[in-house]
Amino acid sequence: MAGERRGDNQKLKMLYLVKIFSEETDDNHALTMAQIIAMLGGYGVNADRKTLYQDFDELRKFGFDIIGQQEGRNHYYYLGSRDFELPELKLLVDSVQSAKFITDRKSSQLIRKLESLVSRYDAGKLHRQVIMTGRVKTMNESIYYNVDKIHEAIGANRQIRFRYFQWNLKKEMELRYDGRWYTLSPWALMWDDEKYYLVAYDAKYDIMIHYRVDKMLNIEILDEKRQGQEQFKAFDVPRYTNKLFGMFGGEESRVTLEAENHMVGVLIDRFGKDIIIAPSDEDHFRTTVTVAVSNHFLGWIISLGGSVKIVGPESVVEQMRKLISDQAELY
Repeated sequence: MAGERRGDNQKLKMLYLVKIFSEETDDNHALTMAQIIAMLGGYGVNADRKTLYQDFDELRKFGFDIIGQQEGRNHYYYLGSRDFELPELKLLVDSVQSAKFITDRKSSQLIRKLESLVSRYDAGKLHRQVIMTGRVKTMNESIYYNVDKIHEAIGANRQIRFRYFQWNLKKEMELRYDGRWYTLSPWALMWDDEKYYLVAYDAKYDIMIHYRVDKMLNIEILDEKRQGQEQFKAFDVPRYTNKLFGMFGGEESRVTLEAENHMVGVLIDRFGKDIIIAPSDEDHFRTTVTVAVSNHFLGWIISLGGSVKIVGPESVVEQMRKLISDQAELY
């Protein structure tokens, strides 16, 4: 490179080459050597063909998939494989955009960062993909940092304390229990029904319990080590989430359901493939599942439009009758 005339940013040459290949090329967009030289010149870097051939080889040795191909009399160059392929990034973008626990502002920031992992042409495809419907998303910006704080506490084997809020009729945050501190041992984070939950051990009541992460405020990591290790070992997260509906608690019960045969997929999706399917007649089957019986669960059964009904125990059947009666009186 001794014979190459130096530009103002000559020491940054390789970095600008990576930038050009990453942003301006992909499988469908390539650059000629003349175009690459011109773009480097725009960054204050001088280059000639001979030294660029050497630079491309160095980038390949470092792991960049610089591909050269000839079309007619011209040679074209582009960046081939990347850490993330476009279909993979589309999945990630969809997840970020649709996740209710991430605010609109944070969604936009994360998506812009994901777009930087592909060329500007593919970034445009990602951007168009996420002009989405008006999804209802969390209004609590701090969830982004709450998740990180909880992970830090779990990694350090420490307890945390926080305040918990609810929304009032003025759409304002209102601290629960007059702003008292909740002190818990965090053990896991769980994503259910598009919401993030903390799974923690509450020593006061000797139980595993969950809290919405987007409703937690002022999280502090304490010096005290976590408690509840044995309780968490015995804690079955999939079973826990399967028996709860919308993470609403209730008295746990073994409930027998009778459903039309075409509803088997709905019940497997909800309760898992381990449920026992027993035909009750030619068109129906029965299964017994463990659930926390709440109005949310009963409402889910109602939403299935008669294709699934509760047949036992009688106490849960009676809860359904009362819910239907109470609702009927409202209308």
